[in-house]
Amino acid sequence: MLPEERQNTIVQLVNELGAVNVKELSARFAVTEDSIRKDLTLLQRNGRLKKTYGGALKIEPDDDHFVSQRKPKYRPAKQRIAKKVLKLLKDGDTIFLDISTTNIEVAKLLKTSGLSLTVVTNMVDVMLAMAGDDHSRLIFIGGTFSEGCDGFVGALANREIARYHYDKAFLGVVGLDLARGSATTYTPEDATTKETILQHSADSYLLLETRKVGKESTCAYTDLRDVHAVITEKELDAAAKAQLKARGIAAL
Repeated sequence: MLPEERQNTIVQLVNELGAVNVKELSARFAVTEDSIRKDLTLLQRNGRLKKTYGGALKIEPDDDHFVSQRKPKYRPAKQRIAKKVLKLLKDGDTIFLDISTTNIEVAKLLKTSGLSLTVVTNMVDVMLAMAGDDHSRLIFIGGTFSEGCDGFVGALANREIARYHYDKAFLGVVGLDLARGSATTYTPEDATTKETILQHSADSYLLLETRKVGKESTCAYTDLRDVHAVITEKELDAAAKAQLKARGIAAL
């Protein structure tokens, strides 16, 4: 069996079963476990499954781990959030736009806004959207590149982020757990980088579509009490607003 045929069969299996195991796949296809791991890495890179320790999981319809998968989705909602962000900014602000497909929409608006800002980011798409802005100063954070995030995370990025003080930071969210009072993201590396951004920002804002309220993900990165406000594309329901208000957080 050719590698491509094997990989297509693996995807069929994971979609049917929900999860697959490296050892079992190795025995089934009579190839080494290392070959299977390489298959899973490639399939995850192409957005066809979620690789885990020892195997892989089916990607649920709303469980897109890769920026390339998320960018085209829910764009009108992200654009409405971006317009709200713009109203919070003033000339002279130093802001951080972290890894978030909503921040790509923010960057597009900033480029034509005429605002004079210092914009710091660790996301490649945000940098590209801001390139050529004659009004703002752009600082790009390097470090360890995360292909899924399309940006730089981890210890090296955190060290660079900590060199600056930010008036406002705008962070992406995979899930907002109001019961536990935390925001979540996909990877521990992204979580620690978001934590570093929060620690060096005067005001921090979480950007999310309302569909993410109550959604769970792998890694919590903040106690919501450390956040100034949550920005959504439309008004949250009364219960969600009450939970945020109890923690001193504005809902914008």
